[in-house]
Amino acid sequence: MKGLIKLGSARQARGGERNADRIERVAAPSQTGWDMVLVWFMRLVALLWLAKGVWSWMRILDVWPNAAPFEDEPFGRQTVIVYFSVIDFTAAVGLWLTSAWGGVVWLLAATSAITLALLTPQLLAMSMPLIAIQGSIVVIYFILSSLAANEAR
Repeated sequence: MKGLIKLGSARQARGGERNADRIERVAAPSQTGWDMVLVWFMRLVALLWLAKGVWSWMRILDVWPNAAPFEDEPFGRQTVIVYFSVIDFTAAVGLWLTSAWGGVVWLLAATSAITLALLTPQLLAMSMPLIAIQGSIVVIYFILSSLAANEAR
């Protein structure tokens, strides 16, 4: 990966030094082992959340087999389905790009799904094993992030 770095300052440029205030491409430091593990983990989770987003849109568009029509669902449940159809896709894109905002949006999506499933199961019916799997994915993300940050030091 390459990054941009600013060389010099405006004050040096006014002193007569030419091209002191330029931006050049430099090679980013090579990624360490835990960084690569974290990147691949984020991409794998992105694929899972993309599948969740597709599932939500299948519910909205009434193409899910043997499901009640979307318009017959209670308003609160419709709201939850639409919320996750948007946030899951957004989180998947951000995770695939391995950006900081992607991790934040994904954590919002995952924790809101767990919270809704535990506190209001009538709005988001999710089995306990699925809740445990989502919670463990969040814990693994934090562990890998910590290992990657400690290795970079």
